[in-house]
Amino acid sequence: MGEVNNNFTKVSEFIIVGFPDLQQEYFHLVAWIFFLLYVITVVGNSILVVIFSLEPSLQKPMYIIMVSLALSDIGFATVALPKLIARYWWNDGIIGIHTCFFQTHMIHYFGSLNSLILLTMALDRCLAVCFPFRYPLLMTVPNMVGLTVFCWIIAHIFPGIGTINFTFASFCGPNKIIQAFCDTLSLTALSCGKTNQYGASYGAAMFILYFPLGLIIVSYFWIIISVFRMKLYSLQGKKKTISTCATQGCIISIYYIPRFFVYSTPFFPNLTMTADKRIITTLFYSFFPPLSNPFIYCLRTKEIKEILKRWIQRRKLLFTLILKMFISVQIETLIITVFFKT
Repeated sequence: MGEVNNNFTKVSEFIIVGFPDLQQEYFHLVAWIFFLLYVITVVGNSILVVIFSLEPSLQKPMYIIMVSLALSDIGFATVALPKLIARYWWNDGIIGIHTCFFQTHMIHYFGSLNSLILLTMALDRCLAVCFPFRYPLLMTVPNMVGLTVFCWIIAHIFPGIGTINFTFASFCGPNKIIQAFCDTLSLTALSCGKTNQYGASYGAAMFILYFPLGLIIVSYFWIIISVFRMKLYSLQGKKKTISTCATQGCIISIYYIPRFFVYSTPFFPNLTMTADKRIITTLFYSFFPPLSNPFIYCLRTKEIKEILKRWIQRRKLLFTLILKMFISVQIETLIITVFFKT
């Protein structure tokens, strides 16, 4: 392997292996699955971004959070999936060392960002339900924009700890990453230096993930308790609130719980996973939430449903008008042709 101008490492590139036990005859099928997953994720989340951009009525704090989550999901899928698709479509799993460091940083960055966005969403709903009279004063559009920007900036801090560590780490070979993309665990396993320095990275990751999770759980419990205490809420309204909290709770559980087992495996001897199971678990918690978020958080919203219906009706009217104009022109052409022939 070629050397780079770095005294700490002899490795200039890594190889994304993906599923180690996958037979080559299934490579194209897996590539198509990941390609469709990428397209659906990007298109689904982009629809929300477009709707938000074109509809002034959606310029509200809640939709600012949803758009932020959609952009984060698009970013994560774009960072993680193209190289994995290339690995199985063209058997091209080679990735440069610095590109791998960048991918590792962005993978954990978007993971941290999503955690902070989910916390912001839970706090927003908690204020709206539990303090409805104070909500318009606290959650204004400028305040929500500022809070969102703050989340996008601060999410770089904790992944940056690991990125800096890897920049000064030693990689002497092998260079095969048994994972779907570059991440902290994979690079730590390939490092030929001391690995105890990455305990700080693990602690930072656990903090940025599970401190927000604790606040999210408290927020949803507070919402449920407040709803049942309010006499103004009908039984149907209470059921709807519980259903919404339960649906969002399932997505949040999928996002957080498997992550703990995957990233805690090296630190707990009793937690063992095969490489294929670890990769499947990682892909599940990484891509199922971005795939389902547009439907869970956005397309179920009454306002967005009404906007989509209105857009579809406009397109139908426009199509009908164009069709009528086309038919009218054809009839006029036919009459003129017949007239001149006679």
